[in-house]
Amino acid sequence: MEYQDSERAEELTERARRFMDEVVLPLERELPADYTVTDDDIADLREEAREYGIYCPQIGEEHGGMGEAFRDALPVFEEAGRSLLGAPAMRVDAPDEGNMHTIELVGTEAQKEEYLEPLVEGEIRSCFSMTEPMQGAGSDPKMIRTTAEKDGDEWVIDGHKWWSSYASASDILLVMARTDTDAHPYSGCSFFIVPTDADGVNVVRDVPHLGQSLLPEGHAEIEYEGVRVPEENLLGELNEGFAHAQQRLGPARLTHCMRYAGQSKRALEVAKAYVSEREAFGQPLSEKQSIRHDVARAEMQLHVARTAIRDAADKISAGEEARIEVAMCKVFCANVANEVIDTALQALGGNGIAKDLPVSDFYENVRAFRIFDGADEVHLRTIAREAFDEVETAEMESVTRY
Repeated sequence: MEYQDSERAEELTERARRFMDEVVLPLERELPADYTVTDDDIADLREEAREYGIYCPQIGEEHGGMGEAFRDALPVFEEAGRSLLGAPAMRVDAPDEGNMHTIELVGTEAQKEEYLEPLVEGEIRSCFSMTEPMQGAGSDPKMIRTTAEKDGDEWVIDGHKWWSSYASASDILLVMARTDTDAHPYSGCSFFIVPTDADGVNVVRDVPHLGQSLLPEGHAEIEYEGVRVPEENLLGELNEGFAHAQQRLGPARLTHCMRYAGQSKRALEVAKAYVSEREAFGQPLSEKQSIRHDVARAEMQLHVARTAIRDAADKISAGEEARIEVAMCKVFCANVANEVIDTALQALGGNGIAKDLPVSDFYENVRAFRIFDGADEVHLRTIAREAFDEVETAEMESVTRY
């Protein structure tokens, strides 16, 4: 398939593919089925990624990345998604990838030096702390209840968050809070960089959750009780938190889509290899019509998904917000990834459920994609609102009426 990627994008993709094929996938296949990788394992992979010239392509060279254009770096995320180890190895892993992008986009020079550059190097980790428990912000972010009040030259943060990914292992938290309670939340919230060890930050627990076991993974519940940060820890403009969140989430949703496209493609490759060898009822499973049709549908879905992602990315690269296109990609790709990986697992039978192959981890990992970065229903609401914005009433002129 041709996707009109630039020569530079194709070059980066080839580097990433070789790194995955020659380093990451062989390591993944050697690991015991119940193994959880360590920080040292990831650090070793990152050194290898640097040697292949494919480390942190999306961040500017002045901050330690490769300085590649977003559209050129995007296909790298797909290659990284072929293994759960790929994204952290190439430093294109969430939530750090999105947080690095945010700090690079709206942070001060001091913030970039103190936080962005150590993040790029993998010396520290970060968390995006926005979602709140049931009565607060979630799919409807306007329900945000966490507040930040100015007290002299400090901000005092109070609130309750949860599903703050990797908070337990993070050094800094990007916290969204209301800074003008009289304004609509969309024009009265701000982001703050909060050290995880600051007084008043209470990581209550890592929420038990559905998920894979290869990578350490936690989604924390956090209480912020009178947490004080200096005014220079405001990230971006005061009361512009939602605008900055949109700047972060658009590209981040597309990079998520690409990673899961790569994961889905790998799951399908594993399944195709298996059914080509596995025989039942007198012939390979790959000769059974139902399997062939399932694979054909999966290939079609993945092609459409990968094309749609690039279309949205082109618009973002051209300076457009592409909110509807991104929303469409998020819903479509999340559902395609779930369907394709489920199809692969079913084709593998007992080997799909077993942990000798990566598909069971993919299956446990992918379900959350229909919820994080905005649940399906939220994006569908946005798409529907746009769809009904201008209805062509002339189409009803020939209808018989009472």
